[in-house]
Amino acid sequence: MEILICNDDGIFSSGLLASKKAVESLGNVTVVGPNTQQSGIGRAITLFQPLRVEEVRLKDNSIAYSVFGTPTDALTIGIFKLMDKKPDLVISGINMGENIGGGEITTSGTVSVAMEAASFGIPAIAISMEVDNSSLKFHNGHLDLDYSIAEKILFKYSKKILNEGLPENIDLININIPSNLDDDKIELTKLGGRAFKPFVETRLDPRGKPYYWVDGHPVEEHEEKTDGYALKIKKRVSISPLKIDLTGNLDSLDKWLDKQ
Repeated sequence: MEILICNDDGIFSSGLLASKKAVESLGNVTVVGPNTQQSGIGRAITLFQPLRVEEVRLKDNSIAYSVFGTPTDALTIGIFKLMDKKPDLVISGINMGENIGGGEITTSGTVSVAMEAASFGIPAIAISMEVDNSSLKFHNGHLDLDYSIAEKILFKYSKKILNEGLPENIDLININIPSNLDDDKIELTKLGGRAFKPFVETRLDPRGKPYYWVDGHPVEEHEEKTDGYALKIKKRVSISPLKIDLTGNLDSLDKWLDKQ
């Protein structure tokens, strides 16, 4: 089995190494990631400049590939240049910080890597781990975090996908793991609403001209049966089935058009 592991936290992220450790017994693992932290960049691809790739060594002394581009660039280079055959599974993560809610899911570089893989017909897992310190979400480099639970979950579902494939009408799964588990139960969830409410802070540069920082406050209310409710309220692992097809209800649109 051929497994490709990517992320959006950067090639030297501890979560990327944890993913490799979790599944390396399941097949041949290729690790490709962006050279720097790329959180929040979504499914962006580089079209107007060349991409450079460097062979690097991870902390376990294994070889990986650093792409000077976006997470999706890293996936594309991995599939179409670095691997001899199409991977049987793509894993994105383990991301530092959760990726929940329909409002944020497509801005996540982690989930976008899995979506890109799914668009090529490759089963994919996006996996993220909640962190108590929000500043760690944007850390660039290795952190000594405890990934043991995330590794066990990733191994379990990677093995199942490699053996059985994904269920019908599911293109990828999005897994989120709370920082403090109350029990070992899994919650099957739908996407919730926005996980963060944006705000824009205005500051002045030394010449008195304004510039802006975009940030967000976490939303504290989560609807039952959503990923946010499972993760934040019930403190359980959330697994959400996702599809590439974003088509809405055609009958509803047809009725709406007839009213014009």
